[in-house]
Amino acid sequence: MKIAAGVGENKNIIEASKKVDFEVILTESEDKLINMLLNKEVDAAVRGSLSASKMLSILKEKYHSKLYRASFLETNGQKFLFAPVGIDEGDNPEEKIKIIELGAEFLSKLGIEPKIAVLSGGRPQDVGRSQKIDDSIADGERVTSVAKSKYSVKHYFILIENAIKDNVNFILAPDGISGNLIFRTLIFLGSGKSHGAVTLGINEIFIDTSRSQSVEGYIRALEFSNYLARLKSRNEKCNH
Repeated sequence: MKIAAGVGENKNIIEASKKVDFEVILTESEDKLINMLLNKEVDAAVRGSLSASKMLSILKEKYHSKLYRASFLETNGQKFLFAPVGIDEGDNPEEKIKIIELGAEFLSKLGIEPKIAVLSGGRPQDVGRSQKIDDSIADGERVTSVAKSKYSVKHYFILIENAIKDNVNFILAPDGISGNLIFRTLIFLGSGKSHGAVTLGINEIFIDTSRSQSVEGYIRALEFSNYLARLKSRNEKCNH
């Protein structure tokens, strides 16, 4: 497997690339990183510390659709998919339902039966405290109702801790801004670990990472991309 990774201001990705047992091709160009991926010169690409917006815009042009990312996180030994983490993602119920569909499809490819938690901006008894809270809870109820026809899903309202206690493997934040804040709090202030964010709904393997990530965090992202590339290769061989 060949993995491409981006080198920006944070050079931790360089050190991380030296500590894995597979080939990592480093580049300081967003265009080159994505072109290597799209031209199948590499089996997967890791953002590293380059600009995500430029690379995602190239992928959006190819797929003619909005792209969504879901982080593969770990806390106290429990691993789960978490989305949305892009601040412009998951702004309405339709986008959230799409993220659930794509995330569930990704988990199924890993051999994991999706168990999904939907979050919103308050407890059930908080309805009436403000229009923003009411809208968030209503969105959570709507998304849960639609998704229930296909998946194991529960609306946990604002109680993310209960979702973790129930061993869910996919958590949907109220929106991308709160999702990004939860991610940053867990990873950079708490005891959580990130394995990178998978870009959902594309054929290629593109793992997004924070520009502030540690060497260990980048190692996990590189290893995650390598694992997904090997799994994809095995599945393609089986299908042939």
